[in-house]
Amino acid sequence: MLPFSRFEAKTILKLSGPIMVAQLTQTMMYVIDTLMAGRVGVTDMAAVAIGSALWLPILLTFQGLLLALTPIIAQHFGAGRYKEILPATYQGGLLALLLSFLIFAGMQFIDMPLSLMQMDDELRQKALAYLGYIAWGIFPAAGYMILRNLYEGIGYTKAAMWISFVGILVNIPANYVFIYGKFGMPALGGAGCGLATSLVFVAMFLTLLGYAAFGRRTAFVRARLHSYRPDWAQIWQIVALGTPVAFAFFFEVTLFTCIPLMIAHLGPTVVAAHQIANNFCSMVFMLPLSIGLATTIRVGHLAGGSDVKELRKAIATAIQIGLLLAIGIALLTLLTRHWVAAQYSTDPAVLELAAAILILACFYQLSDAVQVICSCTLRGLKYTKPIFYITLIAYWPIGFGLGCVLGLTDWLVAPMGAQGFWVGIIIGLTVAAVLLGRLLVWQLKRMEDGSWQPAEPHQSTLLH
Repeated sequence: MLPFSRFEAKTILKLSGPIMVAQLTQTMMYVIDTLMAGRVGVTDMAAVAIGSALWLPILLTFQGLLLALTPIIAQHFGAGRYKEILPATYQGGLLALLLSFLIFAGMQFIDMPLSLMQMDDELRQKALAYLGYIAWGIFPAAGYMILRNLYEGIGYTKAAMWISFVGILVNIPANYVFIYGKFGMPALGGAGCGLATSLVFVAMFLTLLGYAAFGRRTAFVRARLHSYRPDWAQIWQIVALGTPVAFAFFFEVTLFTCIPLMIAHLGPTVVAAHQIANNFCSMVFMLPLSIGLATTIRVGHLAGGSDVKELRKAIATAIQIGLLLAIGIALLTLLTRHWVAAQYSTDPAVLELAAAILILACFYQLSDAVQVICSCTLRGLKYTKPIFYITLIAYWPIGFGLGCVLGLTDWLVAPMGAQGFWVGIIIGLTVAAVLLGRLLVWQLKRMEDGSWQPAEPHQSTLLH
């Protein structure tokens, strides 16, 4: 039986509370985009869904790579190596800037994959317009991610929470102006969500930059850098540690966001219904994800300080908190599915299909919570390479592959459409939870027999 520590529960919940608010607030921005675009029409809602299906995997994979900074900074902080924090953050910033230019350049050719998909021409043009505007947001988004990792690495998670309020305060009026064409601006419809999102990233980055430059929380790490040149050893450490995490994010996100691309030929109604369920599930997923991100920080601090006994308690406690949270989310989803769908659309066909998909979403909450907390725990230990292989197998050949078979073919049953993909999601996430759970149990046994040692400050995860 896993031990439960009230002290660790209090510590993890204290860390996760602000992260949870920040994650929910940021996810609410995409929910608001879908809600406000849906009021224009089903085509605009579907355009945002398809645009997001291409944009979010790029953004979240990028974020996953940069999240390597959190355990690096957390272990420096836990070991008292405060002078190492600013150089690591700076090198992460250089990497983020380089990758931002590459992503922006790639986004200029986003019309090529869209031209290969079977969809209404108006829907395609609206999706392209959305992506054209949102591509400019990658630069401020990169800066915001780096600074957020800095704050979370030192254990001050409230910074992202306060900045997320700035984001949503900008998002709602910006959507109103650019979607509906207010104050002399053109009415862009769903594409206006992309422009509004880019402005949100600018506001969040500039606000957090000012806070980091003058706030007392970062005073102990602010110093003049000895060199402003790239340190390729540190940059490689971030890449080596972050790449498996980035791919894990990519595999899971695309498991959801590629579905609109696969079902676009079934019509805007089916895409819109999937988008409603996906929006809601993305929002409630922020709850176990926040526990996982807090666990990364706590595990990083304890690993840096070589406190293995307390580390075991923290991991076991985090998993139990996540399971309790998942049960609550499943019940909430089941009881409120019709009300949730009605907040997005008034189309009866969309509402009926969305409510049916939300029933399926109840079934994967437990496995989803377990897999995200186990993954975040392993990341906090700088043990990320196996995550790549597990998520690759579980999410794509099993989850997405089975979803395609059930949703689009009659090989096993009559084509189930969007619902077939959600059955595939359930199975894929369950496989991921089992495999990541077994890997973490193995790590715990290594800790118990004394064969586990914390990673060295500059040790690449690829050496494990």
